[in-house]
Amino acid sequence: MLEVSGLNVKYGQIHALRDVTLTVPAGRIVAVIGANGAGKSTLMMTLAGLLQPASGTIVYEGRPLSRKAYEVVGQGVCLVPERRRLYANLTVKENLLMGAFLRQDKAGIQADLEKMYQLFPIMQERLKQYAGTLSGGEQQMVAIARGLMSRPRLLLLDEPSLGLAPLMVANMFAVIRGIRAQGTTILLAEQNAFEALEMADEAFVLETGRVILSGSGKTLIDDPLVQKAYLGITH
Repeated sequence: MLEVSGLNVKYGQIHALRDVTLTVPAGRIVAVIGANGAGKSTLMMTLAGLLQPASGTIVYEGRPLSRKAYEVVGQGVCLVPERRRLYANLTVKENLLMGAFLRQDKAGIQADLEKMYQLFPIMQERLKQYAGTLSGGEQQMVAIARGLMSRPRLLLLDEPSLGLAPLMVANMFAVIRGIRAQGTTILLAEQNAFEALEMADEAFVLETGRVILSGSGKTLIDDPLVQKAYLGITH
């Protein structure tokens, strides 16, 4: 579904991504793990059209992925950004409707709102509440639901467990599995390496902007380097 080849991204003199190459097959969960500052969010924002690469190619469903953020969403790719980035002064329902901004199908939008209420039952109780007053876990639910309202075929999730309590983290990963089960392909950038690798069909390890390892999630969980650097396991 997605093929990234030789991707380089720079912030001035800082070379944030170096020749990154990865693939995301349709119907899979693909994880990108790495320490803070490894380049995970840079990768996600570049795919979403929010950052422009210095070089490299991004091909989505056989065609170049647009470099304009709104066109990327129109092509079927949506980013749920790190730290949620909701419209704090809009209600939960207004945030969800912003996710459907490019859509014209009113009946379909209403049907998808109902799906979001089923996926996140607490949300229906919060519809008229300002997003900025929600807990971190509730905000993350709204952020994911807002992304799903664009009907993406590829959902980019950037650090969805960041700042959440352990029970909410477990719930969040269960939701992500459910989204994939309904047919949405997922690219997940996550510091919570064990949870991400346990769930992922395939995974890539980013270190200082480079892909240093790749393989199935289960293979990387058993890799000594990954265990020592990211899972806190020493032999």
